[in-house]
Amino acid sequence: MQSKKISIGGQAVIEGVLIRGPKKYVVAVRKGKKIVYKNGKIPSKSSKFLKLPVIRGFVNLVEMLSIGTKALMWSAEQQLEKDEKIGKKEMAFSFIFAILFGIGIFVALPYIITNFIGFYEETKPLLFNLIDGAVRIIFFLLYIVAISLMKDVKIMFRYHGAEHKAIHCYENGKKLSVANVKKFTTLHPRCGTAFIMIVLVVAILTFSVLTPVILMIFPKLLSMHAFPRRLILILIRFSLFPLIAGISYEFLKFSAKYENKPIMKIFIWPGLLMQKITTQEPSNRQIEVAIYSLKKLLQAEKSK
Repeated sequence: MQSKKISIGGQAVIEGVLIRGPKKYVVAVRKGKKIVYKNGKIPSKSSKFLKLPVIRGFVNLVEMLSIGTKALMWSAEQQLEKDEKIGKKEMAFSFIFAILFGIGIFVALPYIITNFIGFYEETKPLLFNLIDGAVRIIFFLLYIVAISLMKDVKIMFRYHGAEHKAIHCYENGKKLSVANVKKFTTLHPRCGTAFIMIVLVVAILTFSVLTPVILMIFPKLLSMHAFPRRLILILIRFSLFPLIAGISYEFLKFSAKYENKPIMKIFIWPGLLMQKITTQEPSNRQIEVAIYSLKKLLQAEKSK
């Protein structure tokens, strides 16, 4: 292994694990009795603007979504029959459906429900956003619990656990072996699950502060009919997502750096608690795939 450790992350895919480094990524999956893999390059960021705090968070999120989606589709193809393949249209449809489903369930529906029960963003923004945010978090928790009951998702959550264990093993400077990897926890402070929880909380705080400012700058919004006014406010929420994602990313990096500090443990606890669901103890065969992916990534990062 490299004497100097590099920053790595990853995600679970279908019957496999994606590991990402600063310049390369590798996705490895179990296909029958063997492990197959593919690697790719992380787009270089020559612009200093894209490396600025907050900006880099949103850029990295979009980048990881793109890489993760491609890796997920490739892993799915490895489980199909030889002549079967997932087409670009099916891939695009699945991605668009997932985005629209997420917006509908985790943004629009909580907003509508909060208005329906008698709380309005225009009059009591802090209270409205606390309730709206609480409904959003409840929906997210119910969604995670519901999908965790599915057989295929349970397997993916085990690979998620294998990914975290392998990364912990590498970050602690231990040899990448099944025996060593098994000793580590499935929970990791830089996990995407923790990131989502941070996004949900940052959204509550951001909307609570910015809504009164927006209404102060554009007082004519208050004189508009309720439907167009709330539609505009919802659209403003969507436009603020890059900012929220960027702030959340910076907090995630900061919390991971100081994860052993008592005060920081309080902030990262909800994300780690969620990982009790989204990561499960992996089998030796699943750990082998995570180790394989990580080793291939380290080799790829060494090469020019």
